[in-house]
Amino acid sequence: MKSAPRSSSSSKARPWAPIAVLPFVAAAAVVAVVYFSISARLPEPLATHFGGVGSRADGFTSTRGFLMLTLTLLLVFGTVFGLLARLPEPSELTPWLIAGGYALAAAIGFLACRTLFANAGATDTSAVRLPLSELAVTLVVALLAGALGRVLAGPAPRPSGRAAGEGPRLDLPAGTSAGWSRTISSPPIVALGALLLGAGLLALVLTDWPAGLGLLIGAIAALPCAAARVTVDRRGLTVTSPLLPPPLRIRHLPLDRITEAISRPISPFREFGGWGYRIRAGASGFVLRSGEGMVVGLTSGKEFVVTVDDAVTAVALLNAYLDRARSRKEGA
Repeated sequence: MKSAPRSSSSSKARPWAPIAVLPFVAAAAVVAVVYFSISARLPEPLATHFGGVGSRADGFTSTRGFLMLTLTLLLVFGTVFGLLARLPEPSELTPWLIAGGYALAAAIGFLACRTLFANAGATDTSAVRLPLSELAVTLVVALLAGALGRVLAGPAPRPSGRAAGEGPRLDLPAGTSAGWSRTISSPPIVALGALLLGAGLLALVLTDWPAGLGLLIGAIAALPCAAARVTVDRRGLTVTSPLLPPPLRIRHLPLDRITEAISRPISPFREFGGWGYRIRAGASGFVLRSGEGMVVGLTSGKEFVVTVDDAVTAVALLNAYLDRARSRKEGA
């Protein structure tokens, strides 16, 4: 009984967010120092993409654009990993998430610095080369940095037991109808979408369009998943996004596809490995945070999970409509 609180306390006290952000700040600082120390020797534009015979340059970016894009990527990823590490309820995946951040920051920083050094002093950027062996060196650097991140993250928190709630019923008199609706949002996903949008627009202005287009596509994919409106009525359960037109629904489950509904605490990373619309064996869900949520049993034997406030009321109303539908079938 005493070990669980002790583990929970140590997990909450662990400064995971600063640890997660540290490698991205360090990589950005190193790239900036290298850039300004050799800026006088850098050609315009830089050779930034290498391929073909001898790994010769076949893609070019302005020196300022290359610096801004690299620092923006490190800023975006650092913010995302920092927010993920600040989960209200850390999971056993959190230390490995931090380790992945260290590996990613090291890989971006190392490749950026090697690209700058390869261009330094070049008079003909089309002749600049970056051997394929640099990829192997980058992998080694990333693995070492990931190992350091895993050590700094410390031990993973122990999973706590989760007791499922019962399926309550709302007293819904015959012939009456009721509805329930709540909206939930995820500030980290909003921040991610905004950062990707800003980085995409910046990349379109300062660098070539493929990088900016990729970031903008990421923003378009993230922002609709930043909020959801959950509705329970006589038609069943409906989950929509405020950022999508009304005909487009995240999920709609009519009463004839539902067997039962319960409410219980949901841990997105422990149960689904992340936020957003998630699919795993035997279940799917739209999860934007840890905490209270609905678990809906389906006639297919699977489950659908959605995190939302006041899930107990939603479950009680949904079960009342299910009982009414069953009574009608039995009466018929």
